[in-house]
Parts: sequence; structure tokens; C-alpha cells
Amino acid sequence: MTAPDDPTDEALRRLDDRLGALEASQTRKVVSFEAGGSGAAYRLVAELVGGVLAGLGFGWLLDQFLHTTPFGLIGGVLIGAGVGVALVVRSATAMSDASKPPDPGPAVRKDD
Repeated sequence: MTAPDDPTDEALRRLDDRLGALEASQTRKVVSFEAGGSGAAYRLVAELVGGVLAGLGFGWLLDQFLHTTPFGLIGGVLIGAGVGVALVVRSATAMSDASKPPDPGPAVRKDD
């Protein structure tokens, strides 16, 4: 059995501390991208552009089947833009509601 003041125990403890410090310095910090910042902006832009492109595609298909060349395309772009704006407003409202701080509840009157 070793004594409490044994130099090997002290050397092992110091080595363990140094190893822990080395491992801590070697670990990478993980950065997560949530639906905030630039990710949220890209999502809103994608919803708007996607709505316009989907409307453009459906308008073009309508023109091909009904032979109403410019009107289906124009109507599809307008409807797609309206749907895209509605999606952006809905997503932005949801993001705004999620970022609000929680309600603190009713005010408590301070007794004198």
C-alpha cells in the first residue's frame, strides 16, 4: 500500500490534469444552425421564390393544355406570388411568436 504523500500519486494526478487539459483543447466546438439568423432568411426567400416558380410551372402547364398562351402563365405567376407572400408572412409570424419572451404572469403587488 502506498502512503498518502507518495510522489507517484502526485505525478499521476498531475499527468491526469495535463491529459484533461489537452483533451479539452483538442475538442472542437460544435456550431448548430437553427431557424434563426441567415437560415431563417434563406428559408423565407426560398418560400417566396418557390411559390413564384410553382405558379409559373402550373401556369405554363395550363397554357399547354388549354392553349391560352399568355394568360395561364401570367395568372400562374400572380397566384404563385400571392401564395409565396402568404407563406412568408405565416413563417415570419411564427418566427416572431417563437422569439418573444415568455409572459411573466400577473404583477405581484409589493407589500409595505
